[in-house]
Amino acid sequence: MAEGETESPGPKKCGPYISSVTSRSVNLMIRGIVLFFIGVFLALVLNLLQIQRNVTLFPPDVIASIFSSAWWVPPCCGTASAVIGLLYPCIDRHLGEPHKFKREWSSVMRCVAVFVGINHASAKVDFDNNIQLSLTLAALSIGLWWTFDRSRTGFGLGVGIAFLATLVTQLLVYNGVYQYTSPDFLYVRSWLPCIFFAGGITMGNIGRQLAVYECKVIAEKSHQE
Repeated sequence: MAEGETESPGPKKCGPYISSVTSRSVNLMIRGIVLFFIGVFLALVLNLLQIQRNVTLFPPDVIASIFSSAWWVPPCCGTASAVIGLLYPCIDRHLGEPHKFKREWSSVMRCVAVFVGINHASAKVDFDNNIQLSLTLAALSIGLWWTFDRSRTGFGLGVGIAFLATLVTQLLVYNGVYQYTSPDFLYVRSWLPCIFFAGGITMGNIGRQLAVYECKVIAEKSHQE
């Protein structure tokens, strides 16, 4: 090696991220695919929790219950999850406010567990009326944001996602695509926006965590330049 030459450092391993991908476009595509399948999986699980009323261990009709929803529901949920999961870190980057609160996978997994619990409570917990249930789920959803997010960007996007998703659901039910039992908020249940808000925060946290390595690579390249 000639004098003055320095050996270029090898790629750094930064944990369980897409560490071998340095191209932003390829990284974006892989993260979108991962988020899509996470959304499909959560849609199937949450559909099972909504349908199963009896607490049993591996009931015989469990497979039929998982796939009992319309075929288009899991792909739509997967697509929405990919869009939300990619949007959160993108907005953070453009606003120049990187989200650094509780950035580790253990926190993300706890957030997913709380979200599943909120969805499960909407089907299992009995209240005197839907308003009490809606207020309880709203408090739990805001608590989820405060515990795992605490960013103005996250809260604003969560509210926007809840409004847009509820509007789309109202239109679908109005046109007879499907229906809710005992609707009390026009054509849907009043607690539905709380579920969408919590889901947006959850997928946003997953998307932010998947984007951690891309941000590190960009920072390292900027430093080298």
